[in-house]
Amino acid sequence: MQISYLADIPDASAALIPGLLDHWRYIAPEETVESRQARFKAHLNRDELPIAWVAHSGDRVFGTAAIRIHDLPGREDLTPWLGGVFVLPAFRRRGIASALCRAVEEKARDLGFQRLFLFTLDQQSLYKSLGWGPYQAANWRGHTADILLKQLAAK
Repeated sequence: MQISYLADIPDASAALIPGLLDHWRYIAPEETVESRQARFKAHLNRDELPIAWVAHSGDRVFGTAAIRIHDLPGREDLTPWLGGVFVLPAFRRRGIASALCRAVEEKARDLGFQRLFLFTLDQQSLYKSLGWGPYQAANWRGHTADILLKQLAAK
């Protein structure tokens, strides 16, 4: 498995969009293929936020993650964010999300950030295992969420 910048393989987003739409339909029913394509297009960067990565092997795409300036509406005071962590269902529980998170954390360190935030509805145990700690309770689109924080060690 490789982790590459989405900017290097932008067509990989097409393999992820149907799964993303299905996964988040209960919270974001207004999302469309076109709106997701636009979001991915905004992440085609390597050195300025937002930046996205893709986990893949050859032409097989497994998942994605990003670093963003903001990710939770109403919490623009916190920056930057690990966001958009998603692994296609057929490839879950293989360490792919963890590898994507490590890629984001490394880039955040390289960009000089000392801490990183994320919010999650239900993956607290995954992030705890990766060294994330609680920051604050939150609400996203009427759903209870947790904001988590990771202090990034200097290189």
